[in-house]
Amino acid sequence: MSDAEQQSGPVEIAPAVRAGSEPAGAAGTAPIDPAATLPGDTAVAETIVHVMRHGEVHNPRGILYGRLPGFSLSVTGRSQAAAVARTLADHDIALVVASPLQRAQETAGPVASHHGLAIRTDENLIEAGNTFEGLRVSVGDGALRKPRHWWKLRDPFTPSWGEPYLQIAHRMLAAVNKARSEAIGHEAVLVSHQLPVWTLRRFLEGKRLWHDPRQRQCSLASLTSLVYQGDTLIDIVYSEPAGASDPSVTGA
Repeated sequence: MSDAEQQSGPVEIAPAVRAGSEPAGAAGTAPIDPAATLPGDTAVAETIVHVMRHGEVHNPRGILYGRLPGFSLSVTGRSQAAAVARTLADHDIALVVASPLQRAQETAGPVASHHGLAIRTDENLIEAGNTFEGLRVSVGDGALRKPRHWWKLRDPFTPSWGEPYLQIAHRMLAAVNKARSEAIGHEAVLVSHQLPVWTLRRFLEGKRLWHDPRQRQCSLASLTSLVYQGDTLIDIVYSEPAGASDPSVTGA
């Protein structure tokens, strides 16, 4: 697959680069412009966009629920969301935005409530599309044992079984840039899902987008905090206010 094919996408963006990092130039990434700016945004204030993964979901059947409706937080998931709200209690949160999916909306609730804010919804934060949605995909006892599904695995770089990684990165960055422009000089919380959050981070760090899912650093209710000085991304800070979780657990 050519670099041009990997870099094609519906959104033209030039993200700022994390301070001290260099673009890897691998397939699946796009050129990074350290001086990228938003139109009309010239302030040199520090703005932080916390990109949060939702909490644990009640999923007794262990399926890959993807964008399916009706999947709410478990009791543990609600506790995780509350833990993050406590961590951010003394932060200058000016905006809370969430994926339209129920688990993300419920995760955003405690943070928004503590700061007296309404939850805004942004479709760009939604879970990645996946053709295995609604199926069990656990190794040894799931859909991957059935030959009729193997064709879906033919291309791990785009990937062939779901929404292209580059498209995910573009829409997530669009959500971040919109929130940043509205919360200049303050902090914003964006609640999304594991794969979109991890894809965004790899994109901003100039790394190839295809990866081993078992190596994702994106625990349940974790925060990937993007620190901007004016229009420049100067740091990416990862934290786990609700503790660590296994990145390979079914669901996102």
